[in-house]
Order: sequence, then C-alpha cells, then structure tokens
Amino acid sequence: QMADPFLYHTGDRSGYGCLGHEVQIEHIKAYVCRPSFFTDKAVIVIHDIFGWMFPDIRYIVDLIAGHGYITICPDFFKGTDPWKTTDHWADFADWMKHHDPTKVDKEADVVLKYLKEQCDAKKIGIVGFSWGGMAVHHLMLKNPQLTAGVSLYGIIRDSEERYNLLNPTFFIFGEKDHTISYDQITLLEEKLKQYCKVEYKIKVYPGQVHGFAQLKPEDMKPADKPYIEEARKDMIDWIKMFV
Repeated sequence: QMADPFLYHTGDRSGYGCLGHEVQIEHIKAYVCRPSFFTDKAVIVIHDIFGWMFPDIRYIVDLIAGHGYITICPDFFKGTDPWKTTDHWADFADWMKHHDPTKVDKEADVVLKYLKEQCDAKKIGIVGFSWGGMAVHHLMLKNPQLTAGVSLYGIIRDSEERYNLLNPTFFIFGEKDHTISYDQITLLEEKLKQYCKVEYKIKVYPGQVHGFAQLKPEDMKPADKPYIEEARKDMIDWIKMFV
C-alpha cells in the first residue's frame, strides 16, 4: 500500500471566500480572478489531485491575480471526481492511471485560446502544484506559448525527454517531501545542466513537506510560515521576471 503522501490533513482546512468567478470554456469549467485594472498578462494555475474547487488552490489564484495577472484555474479533470480525503491510498495508483498529468495538452490549448482571444492576453505563464507541478513540467517541454513556468513539488520521473525545456522554468521542492526523493532532485539538476538551453532554477525549502506552498495563512504552522511565504514570493518573482 502506498503511504499517504500528505503529512497535513486536508479535511481540517478552513474555508475560503473567493474573489473570482467561474466560467465555462468549451468542455471545461474554470475559476478566474482578474485584477482591477486592464492587463495583457495571464497565469494559468494547475490544481493538485484535490481539483479546481479546492479552497487552497482558489486562494493561490486570487493571490496571483492580486499581483496584476488575469489568473485562471481550469478543471483539468474535466468534470470527473478529484481525489477525495475519504478515498483510500491503496487505490491511488489506479486513480492516477485515469488522471495522467502528461495528458493535459488539449485542455491547455483550450485555455490558451480563451486567454488570447477573450482576455487579450499577450504573455501567459503557468504554475502548478503536485499533480499540477507534473503537468507544468510536461507543458514547459511541449508548449512554446507558455512564457514561463513554476512547477511546485511535481516532477516527471519516467522519461529521458524531460530536460529540454522550451522556456524558463522554476522547480520548487520541500526538503521533507516523502513523495520526491533528494536523488530525483539531484538528477533533475544534473540533467538540466546538461540539456536545458533556457533559464531554469531549482530550490529546496528546509523542513517543508509535500503541499506546503499552497496553505492559506490560517492553516500555516508558525515554524513553516517563513518558508511558505518565501516560496510564494519566489514563485511570483519568477513569473514577474518573464511574464
């Protein structure tokens, strides 16, 4: 049986009153938050296994929008059930077979088209968490329309073709994440040095577990707060540098 990869209990989270609204784009629903002024810059946020309606991910969307970006979190599970806290980890591998983070291209294209045609976006960045971090890693290898990416604790492990990134990508990891070993991070670093022709960055945050960077302020432990805030600032700074 697979160990529960989340060291925090997602069922105990506080709720969140969102600032944005939901839209329907072709076959996908999405949560969108816009800044109060016009901008032609956008960021796509890819949710983790808990899906596009999870309060933490909507909080992140609103946070990024507050920095001046049209920010959108599409439902990459296309209306199917996200992983639930009541599901059994023994079934996780099977669930993942039907939710492959490297098969998100069609949905990404639909969202990119919407951002360009309906929102007048000229530059589009992407950030993703866990499952979404893997999806970002995949998309930064495939889609040149994405100006910059931030992959948070998501890593494509089973492919030799995962190092030739098309645009600047930042990989964020927690030191105590027991779903991603230090060896995998080291390998990523070595291979990027060898193959990557664009700017990239890898950073590991001390003492942090999987999922640390998307916690809302009231759900943070005081010892983790500085690292969570630093990771979020680093994420925004990377986007601001390129998008």
